[in-house]
Amino acid sequence: MQEIAERKKSQNIGEYLVYMYQMEDLIRSYQGNMEEIGQYVVSHYPVSEAEKERIKTWFSGLATSMKQQELMQKGHLEELQDLVQQLLKLHYQLLKTDANYVATFNSAKAHLLEAVEAAQTEEIGNEIQICLNGVYGLLLCRLLGKNVNDRQLEAADAFGNVLSHLNFSYQQRIFMTPN
Repeated sequence: MQEIAERKKSQNIGEYLVYMYQMEDLIRSYQGNMEEIGQYVVSHYPVSEAEKERIKTWFSGLATSMKQQELMQKGHLEELQDLVQQLLKLHYQLLKTDANYVATFNSAKAHLLEAVEAAQTEEIGNEIQICLNGVYGLLLCRLLGKNVNDRQLEAADAFGNVLSHLNFSYQQRIFMTPN
């Protein structure tokens, strides 16, 4: 699991964030109980016992951080929020400098506004958080076998395009930044 997360983080920051949101929800579904996570989740992975121990340790670290940050009901780890803030900063830079990104973002604007309107008084975050939530929401609907209408698919596709463009620029900056 940790290897998957690290690979996603190095290759596609949006996928990484969505994956980690899924891991947070998995931990929440067991109320952070590591015995149950070990028994009902980790024990079923087709990996060696040593790898299962590493996975349990990783989950335990996440659960501990979530408890310390009081995230067992909702919210995201500070590390993940920091990455979203980095993407938001990049988003604002690209809106000023990249016409292709502006076009991609404009195609998602109507869906962003619909998400804000649907949330009514609930705080749903910035544009990038809304895109991440939209993509994650589609994943959850599919995992739960819920019907997804065409408008939801369009929104998730538009949000995914924004996140893909951001990832491309994010990766460029990582590889072009001198160490």
